[in-house]
Amino acid sequence: MISTKFINTFLKIFVLFFGAILTLILVARTPNVSVETLKGQYTDSNSQFISVDGLEVHYKDEGSGFPIVLLHGTSASLHTWDAWTEELIKNYRVIRMDLPAFGITGPNATNQYDLETYNRFLEAFLNQLEVDNFVLAGNSLGGSIGLHYASDHQEQVQQLILLDPAGFPSEKERPLIFRLAEIPFINQLLKQITPRSFVKDNLKEVYFDASKISEALIDRYHQMILREGSRTAFIERANLEGQDDTDRLSLVQAPTLIIWGEDDLWIPVGNAAKFMKKLANSSLVVMKETGHVPMEERPMESVAHALKFIKQNTIKDSLIGADKIN
Repeated sequence: MISTKFINTFLKIFVLFFGAILTLILVARTPNVSVETLKGQYTDSNSQFISVDGLEVHYKDEGSGFPIVLLHGTSASLHTWDAWTEELIKNYRVIRMDLPAFGITGPNATNQYDLETYNRFLEAFLNQLEVDNFVLAGNSLGGSIGLHYASDHQEQVQQLILLDPAGFPSEKERPLIFRLAEIPFINQLLKQITPRSFVKDNLKEVYFDASKISEALIDRYHQMILREGSRTAFIERANLEGQDDTDRLSLVQAPTLIIWGEDDLWIPVGNAAKFMKKLANSSLVVMKETGHVPMEERPMESVAHALKFIKQNTIKDSLIGADKIN
């Protein structure tokens, strides 16, 4: 039989342990940020909102000409494409949105974030905007969503641009934040405690040149992560079983440009060869001294590669406009 002394000792340890956890939460807790607060800080005159399956989606639709649709990565927002947009709207219509689970848009009603769900979301979103043909570009998670969509909507996606895309399983250990999100109990703490310093450390992992990480950039990422419901959505997304949809790559017919940061610590540049092998009509640009987010870290160089590709691989001049590409 278990002695009374043992039971009492166990109970004391139990109380002390959970007391310490409660104290930690009370002291270090980072509260949610309301949607209205985020709208006040991170929207402007170009921001719009549209209802897609009951979800209020934050997006921007700027410029004129042939449409280019931009998809951001995990825990980012449409702001990751700010510099690209400034260049692209000189000749093109640029559409970007905060994907479900992220940015001001935040979590969807079902809390489902697999690629098929994103595929359906993007289809519904673009249908509402009556966009039928376009260039599609995506970074990281946005790249894998773009690949999935392009394989399923071959007549719509005229060209595809992938920046450090996710998709292939990697032998490299997943980034710490994703591993923590998979650990029971620890991931529940992440819903309550997300210090700004933690976000700063993650940005240092995705940038090659840490000097380019401004205080405003850290604040934006941190505030977006704290959006009501987004931390729970991140954990749901991180705990999805590895989706290997790479068999769909052979279905992609659109000319594809792959841009990869040579110093990407999150998804190694070696994965680029795997995409090249599967994508029949693809080309690769490897950017030196660049991390996981080329469009943020080296926007002018990366967008120049994209523009050169778009002009060289125009499929339908009647749609893109010869006057726009010369």
